[in-house]
Amino acid sequence: MVSLLAKIPLLAQETGTTELVKKVAQEIAEVGQHTAETVGYHAATTSIFVWGSYLVAAALFVLSLKWLSHPKSSRHGVLAGEIGMALAVIGTLLMYDVVSYTWVLVGVAIGTAIGAPMAIWMPMTAVPQRTALSHAFGALAAALVGAAHYYETPSMDSFSMVVLVIEVLLGTLTFTGSLVAFGKLQELIPSSIKGIPHHNLINLGLLAGAIAMGCWLVIAPGHWVAFLMLIILGLAFGLFLVIPIGGADMPTVISLLNSYAGLSASMMGFVLDNYLLIIAGALDGSSGLILSIIMCKAMNRSFTNVLFGRMETNLIANADDVYGGKVKSATAEDVAMILDGVQRVIVVPGYGLAVAQAQHTVRELATLLEAEGVTVEYAIHPVAGRMPGHMNVLLAEADVPYDQLKELDEINPTFAQCDVAIVIGANDVVNPLANTDPTSPIAGMPILKVSDARTVVVIKRSLSPGFAGIPNPLFAQDNCLMLFGDGKQALVELVAAVKAQ
Repeated sequence: MVSLLAKIPLLAQETGTTELVKKVAQEIAEVGQHTAETVGYHAATTSIFVWGSYLVAAALFVLSLKWLSHPKSSRHGVLAGEIGMALAVIGTLLMYDVVSYTWVLVGVAIGTAIGAPMAIWMPMTAVPQRTALSHAFGALAAALVGAAHYYETPSMDSFSMVVLVIEVLLGTLTFTGSLVAFGKLQELIPSSIKGIPHHNLINLGLLAGAIAMGCWLVIAPGHWVAFLMLIILGLAFGLFLVIPIGGADMPTVISLLNSYAGLSASMMGFVLDNYLLIIAGALDGSSGLILSIIMCKAMNRSFTNVLFGRMETNLIANADDVYGGKVKSATAEDVAMILDGVQRVIVVPGYGLAVAQAQHTVRELATLLEAEGVTVEYAIHPVAGRMPGHMNVLLAEADVPYDQLKELDEINPTFAQCDVAIVIGANDVVNPLANTDPTSPIAGMPILKVSDARTVVVIKRSLSPGFAGIPNPLFAQDNCLMLFGDGKQALVELVAAVKAQ
């Protein structure tokens, strides 16, 4: 059974879904027969259910990640993950290790009281913040489990202690780092890009101190002072690691913290000798790391630059020099006239779309244009919004067809054949400075080349900068019109103007 648990991710790659299910069922049957012959049928029933639930849960976690990789199957992926987690929890509660359910039920009640309102009433604009909080809670749970295990077994072998140290360090730094990310996204903490004095030196010192405490514990496991210092240094390291990071890098930071939380859970699986935790944590950690790499590639940044670099504000151009006397404002009626008779329109969503909750109005505008024979597509930048996939989720909520969502590499070569590009609340991901100014903080970042379109319409409240804190020369180009106002209200007026033609 254990061997099959370890092989499930590989089997999912080498075989189809049907073959994976057959192998899982066969293994469950064999374990059940062996257990019944050894300890009796009552214990066998419990053992079959526990190990069976673990096997099915592990398979569902793998399939969930596989299905979540494509929008069309993403709903199946979410459902598979939910069922897998439910089976994992139920199977764990039925293990012989559980002697009392009192505190378990208390924890379930508290968790439900916190989690249910967050899931039901949390607006889409706050999903990145909720994700950061989820990482914080998960990492804290891993750190607390590690502390409890050390309290119960302070003298353990070197390998177990090394794993425990990694679990606690990753858990504590992810906890405080995720709380800082939440605070920045919720604007409780100013999202400054200036950093703090000597922050790299502070971070390296804290990390070195934590590693030193870990080595001390491996050599002399019974030292409570070293364990307490490990926790304090881990918490401080997470705090100082994320505080200097600006809002433009927050999508990468969130996915990286997700990876840390998953690796901490995987380490917890080694400590508790729980193979399902090892698998689930490893899947979470590896997927978060892969997503972070994709995000860094999308911004032309390295991990070290995101975590330890900073944007130099003295290189940022003055907004008056960029916009002075060049910005052209338009009304909804002006834009409606431009849209009359066009053949191809590309919509570029950004975080402003999420803030305004304008995705349904965008869909209404697209439906009107499509009724006139216009081709409408949506250009999705990998780091648009405040978390990976933010725009995809918003547009899916408005029932935008999946085949109309185009990734950066696919849509960029076609902007020159586009009659009108409508940019809604996006800024840095369409900023030409990434290609034209090597001293810019976003230099080299792949952008959506909306400036190549025949006409660009930017719907935005003002000329305020994006996460990177720099002006956008696109707004001053000859082919660009600014439709100022709240994203939803401006689109409502535009829809009315299109209908009136």
